[in-house]
Amino acid sequence: MLIVISPAKALDFESKLATKKFSEPAMLDRSSELVDVLATQSPAQISKLMSLSEPLAELNFERFQDWQPPFTPQNARPAILAFNGDTYIGMDAANSFSQRDFTHAQKTLRILSGLYGVLRPLDLIQPYRLEMGSKLSNPVGKNLYEFWGEAITNSLNESLAVSPGPDVLINCASNEYFKAVRPKLINGQIITPSFLDPSPSGEYKMISFFAKRARGAMAAWLIQNRVQSTQAITSFDSNGYQYSADRSTPTNPVFLRPTR
Repeated sequence: MLIVISPAKALDFESKLATKKFSEPAMLDRSSELVDVLATQSPAQISKLMSLSEPLAELNFERFQDWQPPFTPQNARPAILAFNGDTYIGMDAANSFSQRDFTHAQKTLRILSGLYGVLRPLDLIQPYRLEMGSKLSNPVGKNLYEFWGEAITNSLNESLAVSPGPDVLINCASNEYFKAVRPKLINGQIITPSFLDPSPSGEYKMISFFAKRARGAMAAWLIQNRVQSTQAITSFDSNGYQYSADRSTPTNPVFLRPTR
């Protein structure tokens, strides 16, 4: 069983690390190809490419100028502790993971990345911003989906082949990032949980802020409970969510939260 999540725009390279364990990303050579392209972009071009304010464009211009392997604990940080957006707040690995949880996450969790392709949780990364949907012309094509091609799917299949439990991919990533995966080529069943909250009208809807945190909470729950059964997924009840059998299908378990 393998879990995939998205990265985050917000980063944390300052707080104390919760583990000393680390690894090196498998696709750094491909990442270097993208950085070679990005390093030629001016702050104004980066601003247009990523719809960034001038200060953020300047920051990311400097990041691409400074990006340089080899990665070490002195110049980089494990991905699971570097990303700091809603999914990672929901996961709360820095405060809730034991050392054994980090080890298990390394086997069962993957982070999809516009720059790094596929990351294991303990893979070191340097600060960056590059969303998968960015229309960055590159040596392979006109955007990152063309650049990564089947490489991300192949990497996930390799991890699925050695991960514990059944050949199941739990998709807790956003649509933008999961578009980089070729579902028909995945060697296993894909299960995509949905998390719905009541809207002001009373209807249940996916509300992005809450859904992102719920995806992180589910990833943490699967890791910490060493879940290896698709049926067990329906037992998830963190953050007030409860499984809804009426709204669910085998590949799309739905979780409702009546109140917040």
